[in-house]
Order: sequence, then structure tokens, then C-alpha cells
Amino acid sequence: MTTHEPHAHVAPQGFIRKYVFSLDHKVIGLQYFFLALVAVFTGMFLSLLMRIHLIWPTASIPLFGDIKPEQYLSLLTMHGTIMVFFVLTTAPQGGFGNYFLPIQIGAPDMAFPVLNMLSFWTTFLGFVVLLAAFFVTGGAPLHGWTGYAPLSALPSAGPGEGLGADLWIISIAIFCIGALMGALNFITTTLDMRAKGMTLMRMPLTCWAWFITAILGLLAFGVLLSAGILLLMDRNLGTSFFVPLSTVNGILTGHKGGSPLLWQHLFWFFGHPEVYIAILPAMGLCSQLLSVFSRKPIFGYKAMVYAILSIGFLGFMVWGHHMFMSGMSPYTAFAFSIMTMGIGVPSAIKTFNWLGTLWRGRLRLASPMLFAIGFVSLFVTGGISGPFLAQPVLDIYLHETYFVIAHFHLIMGVASIFGIFAATYYWFPKMFGRMMNEPLAKLHFWLTFIGAYCIFMPMHYSGMAGQLRRYSQGTEVAWIKELTPIQVFITFAAFVTIASQFIFLFNLFWSMKKGKEASDNPWEATTLEWTTATPPPHDNFGGKTPVVYNGPYEYSVPGAPRDFVMQSDAPVEAKH
Repeated sequence: MTTHEPHAHVAPQGFIRKYVFSLDHKVIGLQYFFLALVAVFTGMFLSLLMRIHLIWPTASIPLFGDIKPEQYLSLLTMHGTIMVFFVLTTAPQGGFGNYFLPIQIGAPDMAFPVLNMLSFWTTFLGFVVLLAAFFVTGGAPLHGWTGYAPLSALPSAGPGEGLGADLWIISIAIFCIGALMGALNFITTTLDMRAKGMTLMRMPLTCWAWFITAILGLLAFGVLLSAGILLLMDRNLGTSFFVPLSTVNGILTGHKGGSPLLWQHLFWFFGHPEVYIAILPAMGLCSQLLSVFSRKPIFGYKAMVYAILSIGFLGFMVWGHHMFMSGMSPYTAFAFSIMTMGIGVPSAIKTFNWLGTLWRGRLRLASPMLFAIGFVSLFVTGGISGPFLAQPVLDIYLHETYFVIAHFHLIMGVASIFGIFAATYYWFPKMFGRMMNEPLAKLHFWLTFIGAYCIFMPMHYSGMAGQLRRYSQGTEVAWIKELTPIQVFITFAAFVTIASQFIFLFNLFWSMKKGKEASDNPWEATTLEWTTATPPPHDNFGGKTPVVYNGPYEYSVPGAPRDFVMQSDAPVEAKH
């Protein structure tokens, strides 16, 4: 751990160096945040087109015309890819992590500022390349966000599997490079840049979550990058890593000896840790907010830290539960099933500790707290369906149904999005110096919270009834056609939920200019970001390196003049 001499850094004055190719972690964090904002509305629009097609399959949509089955699959592929990579991975870690990790550990910047800048612009390039797939001959790929071979490995396999699929793979590879650079930066910053007194066990749980997420990213994205390179070679250089001897439309492909299952193993070895890359930052933030707004220390701080470590470790041992349908040995499936059940234990520890933090607290139900409680609700609801899918005998029936869509959207998608909303409402005053409009924020919460349950709870029932995912319409299959009323209900719930996000969008931009001016510590929190000016100066602490004396959750301390003790306050002698 390095000790830094106090010295103030002057911010760059030129527009390009200050706002475009900035080395300041705070500006880079905001760049990631706004990139994710563009991405989430893009992905949401694609889901809207899918939902319209599912209940009105013959409708002609202005500017888009009829949506054919292959176009529906392209929408599905691009929606999943944008949401998983450029929203759920980008906003919690790249956005808020970049902005607040250095400030929360008392550092003047990230360890490698140039690498930080490069990681953002690499990610941005990946997003542009992905969107370009819509506009090339053949259009976007239709192989799903998982890119299963041999469909993704053969340019002749279908519409969109030509140049569009190449761009999709290149985009993912570029994203992986950016994520690897970011992960190295986070790990080094956390280990080497902490202020005096900021021991590992005094770090806020947000910092622990970003740290473990970075380790997961370092180990997982390298595997996906390698798999993407091999897939590009199969498609363009005639290799056969993932393509066996086979025919397409009666024509021999010229490949032999490859294994489609190899792609599944490589992809899901990345793919399951990716679930925790998306959710761990939200878990850390939820722990933070429940303590701040309950005015209580977090229940079981060390248990929470060890639970995060356990989730990170076990996350690499359960990827096979995505492949129960692949014909794997029952003994292998049993092992993956046991490990999948086991990873629920640290998640349950965190959940009970969250409830313990809330219990008999002096709750302040501000908008960040509402979204944190909403996160707990969605995480638990989505998690309860996990043990069903962890049983191979049940998963074989449920795997291709809407039950799986409901499960992973609740636990990975919507729960993580609620973490992003909570972070935005909580840290907006520090980032922009103004408060967001609280009545609008609460309206946004209730519409989104109720809407999320109205969309995804019915999917569990339609999945158990046999509603197949990836089908663009159910009008030709009798038992699916009978489930149309559920699809109609889900679609109208989606209309309302998507519309309510524009309340958030208006509140975000309106509050930047017109919001009530914020004090340096409007939530009366204890961590280091609330000890500095609002917004923070270029080097975070104005040339004064903080010294840490206390833990991150010192609330209701006996003998303290206030009901909270900042991490940089002198220690309080408890009165007996």
C-alpha cells in the first residue's frame, strides 16, 4: 500500500483533454455511465419491438415494416448482447466503480489513468461495431447472445450470419480487451492506492464488490476473448474448433473434427461469472445503502466480505448447469447441480444480513433506499427459481421455456438495473452538486417495481405451461396459442414500464441544471466520498490526503456527537 504526499493537481483546461480523452477517473466514470444509458434505451427499444411482434405478429411497424422470424431472432440476439455487455457490465463497474472506488479508498486517481482512458474508448468502439451489424448486408446475427456453434460458426447458416456475425464477434472481442484493461486497473488501485488507515477490512462493501468483480473479469473475459478469436478463425480461415463434419442445406461444410460443445464450455466458463460481474456491484451498493438509510452498522460486515469472496470463488465452478441439455454425463450434471445449490449459501447469508440490517433500524425511505429494498426483493424472487433449474431432471423440461427468461431477467437483469438506479439517486448529488427530484424518483420506483413483477412473474407460469422461448410467434402451435392472453398482459406491462423510464431520464437531465443544490453530505453517510467537496475536485481531496480511523458503517455510536462517525473522524471513546 502506497502513501501519497499531499499535492493538488490542476485539472486540464482544454475541452478535448478535459471531457473527451480525459485521464480523470471521474470523467471516465461518467463516460461509461452515459454510454450505458444510451445502450439501455437501445436494448429496451429492441425488446419493445419483440413484445409488439409477439402479440401482433402480422403488424407492420412504421419505419420497420413486417418483422420476419429471422429478424425477430436478430432483435433477440442484439437485445441480449447490448444489455449484458454494454449495460449490466458497463454501468455498475465501469461507471460507478470508476468514479467512486478511488474516492472511497482515499486515492487521488486510478493506478493507471491512461489505461483507464483506453479501456473506455475500447468499450465505446466495441459498442459502435456491434451497432454496425444492423446496417451491413444480411443484417444483425440471429444466433442468440450466447453465439452457439455451429450456427454462429458457419456464414452460410442463415440470414445475418455473414458479415453481421463477424461484427458481433469482433465487438465482443473488443469489449473483452477493454474489460481486461479495466480489471487490471481496479485490482491494482484497490491493493496499492489505499489511504493511510484504510485497511482491507475498513473498505466499504462497495469497494469489496468492485474488487472481486474485477478479479472475476480478469479471469473470465480472457477466456471469452480466446473463444471469440477461435470462432472468427472457424468462420474465415477454415479451421474446425467448433464445427464437426456436417452439411448445411445438403452441402458439405468442409469442416471436420470440431466440437460445438467446446464453444459452450468456453462461453459458459465466462458466462456464469458474468452473472456475478453484473450483480456483485449492486450487492455491495445495496449493503451500503441499507446501512446508511437504516442508521445502523451493516449486520455482519466480515460475513458479508467472506460471502462476496465465496460467490466469486464458487462462480467459476457452476458453468455446467447451463448445459444440462447437452447430453453431459449424469455424474457430471450431479456435480454441477451440487455446486449450484452450494452457491446459494453465501447469497442467503447476504440476504439475511440485509434483513438483519433493516431490523429495528430508523428507516429513511428516500429513493436510493427504496431501490435498494427493491433490489433485495427482486434478487430473492429471481433466486428462488434457481434451485429448480439447478436440478437436471427439472431443467431438461424448463430450459427452453419462458421460466428461464423470467429467472435470469429478475436475478441478473432487473435486480442489477435496480442497483444502477439506486446508485444514480444516491451519488447524483456528489457527481453533479444537485439533488434529484424526490417525488419523481418515488413515482419512477413504484412504476418500475410493479412493472417488473407484472412482466416477469407471469413468465414463470407460461414457462411451466410449455411456452417456448425464441419462438417469434405462437399462432401455429395450439398449446402456445392458448397462452396468448399472458403474452398480451406482459406486453402491456412492458409498455408501462418502458414509458416510466422516461420519468427517470427527465429527472436525470432536469436535475443537473434545475435540481436543488446539494450539501457535501446530504445523506449523512460515513464513507470518504462525503468528506470532500461537491462535485469532487480534480485530485478528489484538494491536495489533502485523508487518514482513516474508523470503519465504513459507524452509525448510532454511543458517545458520538452525531448519529454517524465519518471514516476520517478521530476515534470516539465509547461511554459506558
